[in-house]
Amino acid sequence: MTTATRSRERTPRTRSGVLAEALARPLADYYLVLVPTILLLGIGVLMVLSSSSLYSESLGQGPYAIALKQLAFLVVGIPLAWWLSRRDERALKSLSWVAIGGALLLLMLVLTPLGLDVKGNRAWLRLGPLQLQPSEFSKLALVMFFAQVMSAKRRHLDRPKELAPALVGFILVLGLILAEDDLGTGIVIAAIFFAVLWIVGVQGRLLLLLVLSACLGVAALVISSPNRMTRIFSFLGQGNDPAASQQPESSIYALASGGWWGLGLGASRQKWGALADGAQNDFVFAVLGEELGLIGVVAVLCLFAALAWAGFRIALRVDTLYFRVLAAGCTSWLMFQGMVNIAVAMRLLPVLGVPLPFISAGGSALVSSMMAVGLLLAAARAEPAARRALDQRKGIRPPRVTTVVDGR
Repeated sequence: MTTATRSRERTPRTRSGVLAEALARPLADYYLVLVPTILLLGIGVLMVLSSSSLYSESLGQGPYAIALKQLAFLVVGIPLAWWLSRRDERALKSLSWVAIGGALLLLMLVLTPLGLDVKGNRAWLRLGPLQLQPSEFSKLALVMFFAQVMSAKRRHLDRPKELAPALVGFILVLGLILAEDDLGTGIVIAAIFFAVLWIVGVQGRLLLLLVLSACLGVAALVISSPNRMTRIFSFLGQGNDPAASQQPESSIYALASGGWWGLGLGASRQKWGALADGAQNDFVFAVLGEELGLIGVVAVLCLFAALAWAGFRIALRVDTLYFRVLAAGCTSWLMFQGMVNIAVAMRLLPVLGVPLPFISAGGSALVSSMMAVGLLLAAARAEPAARRALDQRKGIRPPRVTTVVDGR
């Protein structure tokens, strides 16, 4: 065997070894979450600027009004995410109760005169000059609450009655969100709950019973709402309301006309037409595909896949149930919501009004998603190897182990 042949045979092993060594470093997961998130946020700012300019101009606010609001919320979300990423388990457990209590209070305020109706949903809250969507923050609060409850009950999770506090919190939040007529967010909330139950190893029969009950509940809510039935019939191609099918059809046209490389940033044609007010939120993925093409779409999907892989890897590597549920819950939330938004844009699901994390316009959704990333970063820092590396940086020595020997 020649030297060249031996060199070629060693190259693949060497490259895989370098990758394995990089992934084995103590803070690898921290950066595997941080880097894709930064890139997705950058793409999101560009897409909001591009997709919202026409709609913003039509409202008489100037072409950059919505993009500037998004940028302002991004500036708010950065320090919040950083602050959460530096909290330890004890601090986050204390915040869990504050978060769930605050979320319930804000959701109840939406049902008062402080609430606002937007597109038929009473899901927004006006506090002076600030307009918030509490249901977005309730996702974050529920993940923290579930992690707290599951951690406290970790020795008895095989008993269904021990899950009662988590079930009560879930029902309260879900009930208030459904009272606001926001079925899309309700489905995301349910997905988070079922993901957490699966993560902690709840009995398969109980989980299946809850999933079937949820499906029946969704079916009942759809049948009882003429607006939702119109969306379903339009999705199935049986509707006679052109307005209900315009945005999904324009979304398909946008994705189809993007080609390999896209029409160029800002050159979308469909945002001039039926996409209208949905171009920057529900159907931002379609505008992204039209302007950045298949290459841009694949790049965004790869960034989400990298974030998902890192999030679940953190859940497997941490050594406490609290951080395991926290990491897996936040990852499940962001990935499920992203898949639903993309499926709607590709006309694989009826319109549900769910934003694409980090990319759709919407300050509440952006800040809550960034705070979820902050929790993921905190979980990454809590991995055993990462803790030891951070302690060494701070000059903290591990405790000395002594052995007590019986004098007899």
